[in-house]
Amino acid sequence: MSGQTVPADFSGHMLDLDEDEDLEVFSKNTSLADGDPMPNSPSSMVNQYRLEEDEEQQDANTKDLFITVDNPESHVTAIETFIMYRVVTKTTRSEFDSSEYEVRRRYQDFLWLRSRLEENYPTLIVHPLPEKFVMKGMVERFNDDFIETRKRALHRFLNKISEHPILSYSQHFKVFLTAQDLASHRKQGPGFLSRMGETVRAVANSVRGLRNRPEEFSLMQEYVDDFSNKISSVDKVTQRIIKEQREYLDELKQYSPTYTQWAGLEEELEEPLKGVASCVERCSKETEEQIHHLSEVLVPALHEYVLCAETLKAVMRRRDNIQAEFEAKNEALASKKVDQEALQEEVDGLADRVEQANNVLKGDWSRWQNSMRTDLKSAFISTAEKNMEYYEKTVGYPES
Repeated sequence: MSGQTVPADFSGHMLDLDEDEDLEVFSKNTSLADGDPMPNSPSSMVNQYRLEEDEEQQDANTKDLFITVDNPESHVTAIETFIMYRVVTKTTRSEFDSSEYEVRRRYQDFLWLRSRLEENYPTLIVHPLPEKFVMKGMVERFNDDFIETRKRALHRFLNKISEHPILSYSQHFKVFLTAQDLASHRKQGPGFLSRMGETVRAVANSVRGLRNRPEEFSLMQEYVDDFSNKISSVDKVTQRIIKEQREYLDELKQYSPTYTQWAGLEEELEEPLKGVASCVERCSKETEEQIHHLSEVLVPALHEYVLCAETLKAVMRRRDNIQAEFEAKNEALASKKVDQEALQEEVDGLADRVEQANNVLKGDWSRWQNSMRTDLKSAFISTAEKNMEYYEKTVGYPES
């Protein structure tokens, strides 16, 4: 993912957990040079990554926009039930009239913001929102786990925008953070017919295809497709592992009391049976903590970038549509069957638009890759640490 050889592709099918294939995705070469001593424990290897991570976060002091999403409240009306979240903003930016704002927003408001950003910056990568509908495993739409998961995702969405050098200065973003009544602003924007016309034109362009897509964007498209396949596979396998661990945990919780009861019936075996019961109980507790960590840290990070992959595909399509429109008008100009002067002006404008779209996407692409690698590395390292902690508590490392 970071300039190294991409592991063998396993997209197109799901790996069964009992297969012998290794899941070598997003791997990093951690081989030691000849003569280097082996680390004292796996923890020391993780600490090496932690030092790198700390170095990457040194520019945090330059941040001038701080946003928090919290305090979800349920609202019930005659026609619907929805959740309102508090959005608190603190800033030192001069374009804001105050240094602190507090507003309440519902999920539809976040959708409005994202759609306005995509509309105004079609080839910038706008971070995804969590899905509108219930995620897998959530029985009730508004249970506590669902609300908490969505709150954290909305918090990350706003903070990703606040860290963006262009999107964070959008007028729509400022309105979202500061306006007490967002309804009047949400009514503004292109009408239905305008949006429908843009959709029809986009579909027509995509069907026609491109004649001369620059090679760098073809390579970018291949990267997006490969990334999408791999992150989706890792996400699905991780969720399947969690499901199996939960089943294992249920068995452990039934296992320990059986040994305890047995110990009361066998005086000569009482101590070893109690020892087994204690061990199983400890394994049960640590397994539960490991499942919680995977569910709260690794799965959200993976799934977030599954959604990011879909965002990248949409951005690539919009870039291609801009170029396709330019190519179509340029061909019409060459045919000399139209008003040359008027069309020449339009073609020149489209040429500038293509160049601008390409430059914007190239700059944002590099920025997105750096952010993605930082986020996933943090999630992977945290999970590795939790796995080592699990085995240290349940098995333990021998004294060196």
